[in-house]
Amino acid sequence: MASAARIPADKLLDFAAAVYASAGMPAAEAQLAADTLVQADLWGHQSHGVMRLSWYTARLKAGACTSVARPETVVDAGGLAVIDGHDGMGQVLTAHAMRQAIHRAKAHGVSAVALRNSGHFGTAMYFTLMAAREGCVAFLSTNASPAMAPWGGRRKTVGTNPWSWACPAGSHAPMVLDIANTGVARGKVYLAKQKGQSIPEGWALDAEGRPTTDPVAAIDGIILPMAQHKGYAIALMMDMLSGVLTGSAFGPRVTGPYQTEHRSGAGQMMVAIDIAQIQPLAEFAARMDRLIADLKAVPLAQGFEEVLYPGRSRPATTRGTASEV
Repeated sequence: MASAARIPADKLLDFAAAVYASAGMPAAEAQLAADTLVQADLWGHQSHGVMRLSWYTARLKAGACTSVARPETVVDAGGLAVIDGHDGMGQVLTAHAMRQAIHRAKAHGVSAVALRNSGHFGTAMYFTLMAAREGCVAFLSTNASPAMAPWGGRRKTVGTNPWSWACPAGSHAPMVLDIANTGVARGKVYLAKQKGQSIPEGWALDAEGRPTTDPVAAIDGIILPMAQHKGYAIALMMDMLSGVLTGSAFGPRVTGPYQTEHRSGAGQMMVAIDIAQIQPLAEFAARMDRLIADLKAVPLAQGFEEVLYPGRSRPATTRGTASEV
């Protein structure tokens, strides 16, 4: 079998930015949106990488998403803010809101920024890592278009509704968690479809409620929650935070990036905590080093070569190396 073509990441970034610019995005915003895709590929998350470029571009060209983002702060209460994204690109709006969260946390110790009328933003940890690099602990939740049924139901009305935490980790790479509440992100099902591959059992049901390994049937059907009822319950709480509380769309009213007919309506909630206002940053770093050392001191289970922590499940990769597409 022939190996996949490999493209230098910087060239891929330039290409994606040019595509976004052709759809009317300003150069700096096009660069940011492109970087979220390329970095996802470099992290090994092809389901959220350049594969999505055509979907986002189609929404821009159809007018479902506004090419020039105009975020408006509609509530400014010090450590608390509400931003109306007016249907701009989710990546651009979320980066803006996270910068606000970091700024407000530095001023007040902790901040909460609600973002309404936003859109799908790709990989959540791209944004929580922004705060971790600035000495903050950060949380980010988002809602998404329906993918799974409520527990006990058979019609999809609940999104994957991902969430992320990130923090600096002393001498190590940041500790970061980025997960959907389904057993698998829906983008992985689309990736399997694109590659002509089957999906594992336990990922999804078809439209008739039968287990399926066919990605096409899974997309038309229901993605299963992680940890059964627990995944459903967490997803619902993330919709409360991201959609209901922010004043954005929620439940079946959210449109995904795969469609061009309707505005997204997705909302996000982010919280940032300035570590230095709780304890010296150097002390926190030393304590994180100790936490990770405790983990790595545990004897290995059979079949494992290393104890990992969230954020170190894959080798850290940054732009400048080659991205496989």
